[in-house]
Amino acid sequence: MSVLVVVECDGGEVKKSSLEVASYGSQVAQMLGTTATAIAVGEATEANLAKLGEQGIAKVLYDAEPRLKDFVNGAYTKLIATAAQKEDSKLIVLANSNIGAAVGSRLSIRLEASLATNVVALPKTDGGFSVKRGVFSGKAFADVELAGERKIIAVKKNSIEALHEEGKTAQVESFSAQLTDADFADAPKEVVMQDQAGGVLLPEADLVVSGGRGMKGPENWNLIEDLAKALGAATACSKPVSDVDWRPHHEHVGQTGITVSPNLYIACGISGAIQHLAGVNSSKVIVVINKDPEAPFFKAADYGIVGDVFDVLPKLTQAVKELN
Repeated sequence: MSVLVVVECDGGEVKKSSLEVASYGSQVAQMLGTTATAIAVGEATEANLAKLGEQGIAKVLYDAEPRLKDFVNGAYTKLIATAAQKEDSKLIVLANSNIGAAVGSRLSIRLEASLATNVVALPKTDGGFSVKRGVFSGKAFADVELAGERKIIAVKKNSIEALHEEGKTAQVESFSAQLTDADFADAPKEVVMQDQAGGVLLPEADLVVSGGRGMKGPENWNLIEDLAKALGAATACSKPVSDVDWRPHHEHVGQTGITVSPNLYIACGISGAIQHLAGVNSSKVIVVINKDPEAPFFKAADYGIVGDVFDVLPKLTQAVKELN
């Protein structure tokens, strides 16, 4: 029996969140006295998959079916379930991503497995199997006991430090789930990628620059975009900004929008309403720029700049460019 880790790939590269998941899975496997096997989804290269050995993965299964390049819920679910059956895996670990959320629920039904999402720590295995997960938009934690023979864990981004053992490689093995046209029945007719500044997708971004009503209008958004481009970051906005169509709705971060967990979140001219904080409070470092020293966001910030965004942003962008 092995632990099965679902590794998401894009453009041949393994996503950062999946490197964390691979590390999590290999550590759990070690706790259980077994090995960790990965099943790759998306477009991958053998060289990059082999490097998962640096995160403790012993073997990687890869189905080269070209239609798996883009996410198809039914096909991905069958692929992972088939891999789990082949490896006799009773524990499946995946990222708490858009893909993980969709596939995890289907897998739990298909495999009759218990499911825990938003997991933030390694499990406790003394006298059972329990995990800690974030609840109430990350404002609290709950210890959840997973019962049953099969279990699925969806790991929250940035909650686990990725291992890195230089030089270790995983065995990459060809694998076929024998997918049919019926498995791709729910495939999208067209895939439109909504790129942010610099081509960085917001849900996957490690760096995010976000703007609020303090930017005063869409004509000033070049200040946000310039800093994001200099940092290689994604751009985001608060709900009021998207509501008045200053920015597209796919950039709206908050309780009713996208939840992000970047290494760095820079909030520019955002007051910090609780609904917005619910979407960003998992960020490792939060920097707030606001001319109002009483803005609620400063209470959640790791670093704060009391100043006018129209003065601060150009200087900050120039400083970043000089460092690069």
